[in-house]
Amino acid sequence: MKILVTPTSLQPGKNDAALAPLQAFADELVFNPTGKPLAEEDLIPLLKDCDGFVAGLDSITARVMEACPNLKVISRYGAGYDRVDIEAAKRLGIKVTNTPGVNAQAVGELAFGLILAAARKIPYLNAQTRNGAWVRSTGMELKGKTLGILGLGAIGKVVANCAQGFGMHVLAYDPYINEAYCKEHQIEAVSFEELMSRANVVSLHLPLLDSTYHLIDAEAIRLLPDQAIIVNASRGGIIDEDAAYDALRTGKLSGLALDAFETEPPTDSRLFEFDNVIATPHTGAHTKEATDNMAHASIQNLIDLLSGKDCPSIVNR
Repeated sequence: MKILVTPTSLQPGKNDAALAPLQAFADELVFNPTGKPLAEEDLIPLLKDCDGFVAGLDSITARVMEACPNLKVISRYGAGYDRVDIEAAKRLGIKVTNTPGVNAQAVGELAFGLILAAARKIPYLNAQTRNGAWVRSTGMELKGKTLGILGLGAIGKVVANCAQGFGMHVLAYDPYINEAYCKEHQIEAVSFEELMSRANVVSLHLPLLDSTYHLIDAEAIRLLPDQAIIVNASRGGIIDEDAAYDALRTGKLSGLALDAFETEPPTDSRLFEFDNVIATPHTGAHTKEATDNMAHASIQNLIDLLSGKDCPSIVNR
């Protein structure tokens, strides 16, 4: 049994306790030598003879899977699986699993941290002060403002709880909204258009699908109140970055905070022209607690399926 393990947080010396069950189970483990997510041309040589794959944010295309005839299970280290061609996996009989909910607290806390940082311009003020300036820049208090959450899953619920602790009014849009949960937790369920027209801050917690690609486009941004803030700690591609650039240039947006970009890493993004853009390297789930949880869950999912057991986290039954 040969297994490929690519998440950058799940390499020898970084999480040996989580790797121990996999080392006992497999005949051979192969690791990611690059320290970054793999494109298909880098992934195929490592994966081609493997039976299982504990996958990070790699590009797992139909071509990759077709080149790997022994592959039976792809176990995603994380909740998202938009970088896996699910239809191709199903056609080829490859099971795909994920670890929903285990990193919700970590991602939710980062998202709210980005909201605070954007509202008070903390990175800009930090950089100015370190460079010898002593500037006065007026920020925005969160109390009494409206937060719009797009995607009220486990992560969105953490952000809602944080926001309410700061005295914000919370709106939520989700195609599968739980009305009872919203009523119990004083969250106002609204349409996408109403959320965008009322929210001072918008926080994105949606998967990247055909229906969500460039959901936040120029038309959606025009609906926002002036000087709104957008935070994306979910997936790049949900925001049309050209539209966001135009909104920052005109002052329609007062801040943009991104933990996910359409191209990662975003080495030549025009967005970095602006001091009110905050960028982090897709690090929402990178807390010790979350990485431990994701490691244990993704490895157990893989072992269970390769051992012939059922797994509740299969996404392509």
